[in-house]
Amino acid sequence: MINNKFSLYSWFDKRFPISQLLKDHVTGYYAPKNFNFWYYFGSLSIFVLVIQLLSGIWLAMNYNPSSEGAFDSVEYIMRDVPYGWLLRYMHSTGASFFFVVVYLHMFRALLYGSYKKPRELLWVIGMVMLLLLMGECFFGYLLPWGNMSFWGAKVITSLFGAIPVVGESLAEWLRGDYNVSGVTLNRFFSLHVAALPLALLGLVLVHILALHKVGSNNPDGITIKNDLDKNGNPVDGIPFHPYYTVKDTFGLAVFLIFFCSVMFFDPTFFGLFLEAPNFSVADPMKTPEHIAPVWYMTPYYAILRAVPDKLLGIAAMGASLAILFLLPWLDRSPVRSMRYRGPFSKFFLALFVVSFVSLAILGALPPTPFRTILSQFFSVCYFSYFIFMPFFTKYEVCLEVPKRVT
Repeated sequence: MINNKFSLYSWFDKRFPISQLLKDHVTGYYAPKNFNFWYYFGSLSIFVLVIQLLSGIWLAMNYNPSSEGAFDSVEYIMRDVPYGWLLRYMHSTGASFFFVVVYLHMFRALLYGSYKKPRELLWVIGMVMLLLLMGECFFGYLLPWGNMSFWGAKVITSLFGAIPVVGESLAEWLRGDYNVSGVTLNRFFSLHVAALPLALLGLVLVHILALHKVGSNNPDGITIKNDLDKNGNPVDGIPFHPYYTVKDTFGLAVFLIFFCSVMFFDPTFFGLFLEAPNFSVADPMKTPEHIAPVWYMTPYYAILRAVPDKLLGIAAMGASLAILFLLPWLDRSPVRSMRYRGPFSKFFLALFVVSFVSLAILGALPPTPFRTILSQFFSVCYFSYFIFMPFFTKYEVCLEVPKRVT
């Protein structure tokens, strides 16, 4: 049918560049032939985004964005809407799995230097997407109107009040009221279902276009475009389709086993994905025993709590995200991949991972004097990775990078 010049496909192709788009970004896009396990998470993040968008649309059809009806509408979805419980748990599980695959996707970039020249802009776009994703999840966290949602939003929005001069006005503008109320809920609902998803979708498209412009990195950190065959295709590359579409399909099947296991058997995931206080309606007169954000925000929350001064804590939390934008220019290593770097790069990357995971655990636990000291120690370790990077990457001895991918 495709080869028939009078076919429906041909009619569309003459009016919209379907064939050219498929060639440029699927069948004719050559990716390095040595992709490994770590390269599953880019495509998985797109898949989870689709899950979130589709499940969110169906949930919004039965959701009431008001302080009087929000909690009851969620209960109605869970109990009376056909397969509503499945949609709700798919969405809540998908939110956490979204950050799992995104964090692993970012770790792969750190492991193989995918942020280095010529992919600096690609990394910056990805970081903007991370911030949007955090905002999307923060706004969506209030929507069930559970008690933890209410108090979590109250604590986070009150942080803006610590900013000198404009703090209180900024916090009031964000909430739309003097306190977290139905106005805040309605405002967060609009941002969660319309503004941020559109911005996120646009950036995903830009991210993919930028990736295909500079080409994918690989575990060896070699630019495959430098070695072409007589047809102008990379010698060490293979077409994305069918080779990597098949491989990503296998990765998707394995991912769905874990995803569905959590969704069907333990959607709260030991209280990490859905907290117990959120199964009771928001109550301004009843503070939860321990207020903490969802697990994927806890590393930054731990950094915030590690600093005694509130304003400096907010600055440290913001710096922990802002410094990631500078990564392509902090890294001065002559090689990309950690396979060929010296011991200092490997040590500091391991230190960064340990500190990030430790901060995530500490941020989820109630604060104690000892845990505060631990948070301060791991916060210093977290920032040390970036502060010392220009020095240990410039002066360490690296292995010779091979001419061809291994």
